[in-house]
Amino acid sequence: MESNIIVRVANGGDTHYAQTITDEMESSAKARGTGIAKRSPEYVAKKMEEGKAVIAVLPDGTWVGFCYIEVWGHEEFVANSGLIVSPEYRKTGVAKQIKQTIFNLSRERYPEAKIFGLTTGLAVMKINSDLGYEPVTYSELTDDEEFWAGCKSCVNYDILMSKDRKNCMCTAMLYDPKDHYEPKETSEEFKQNSKLYERFMKIKQSKLLTIFRKKESGNGGAAKPKSLFHYFFSF
Repeated sequence: MESNIIVRVANGGDTHYAQTITDEMESSAKARGTGIAKRSPEYVAKKMEEGKAVIAVLPDGTWVGFCYIEVWGHEEFVANSGLIVSPEYRKTGVAKQIKQTIFNLSRERYPEAKIFGLTTGLAVMKINSDLGYEPVTYSELTDDEEFWAGCKSCVNYDILMSKDRKNCMCTAMLYDPKDHYEPKETSEEFKQNSKLYERFMKIKQSKLLTIFRKKESGNGGAAKPKSLFHYFFSF
């Protein structure tokens, strides 16, 4: 990673980056063909003002990356959301430093909360694994309606709802402060099984799309395949 990148907790003086950040979030989601909960510049600016965000910048003020905290279920759950890095600084290691910083901030402000995330990216899964997150089913996440309403702007929202919010393209990962693996253990497991993770992610997405398209075309009577979570967690 470039040594001159500054990763720190955002503040009210950073709100002028909000439009750039939300524009890049939308552009990145379109490029991937998947979705993230769409956020307004005002929402992102508020997170900065509340000290619930992490930003990465260069000494000259150039924006590099961002991530923010959301709190759900009366502080039972915390989500580290909206991780985004400017295209020219991707694959430099800055995403990992942002995730580590936002994770530390979450643990500091909400030490008893379970920290979770939804992602379609193998790189983010690897970072989460290094931090001690574990893959989980959606039932282990918050049942806060406001959180799930945030998925409405995602291109895969219809798939999520067709599965009764039990599964979707994203993989759920959770850090439970009362019950988690040490990061070294999860890191080694991930390294050993990263190809399997990647393969199962592709299978999961393919199966879900097939089921959804059949349902949309009126062929929803086909037998359900064996749970993809069974395959995903069985090794």
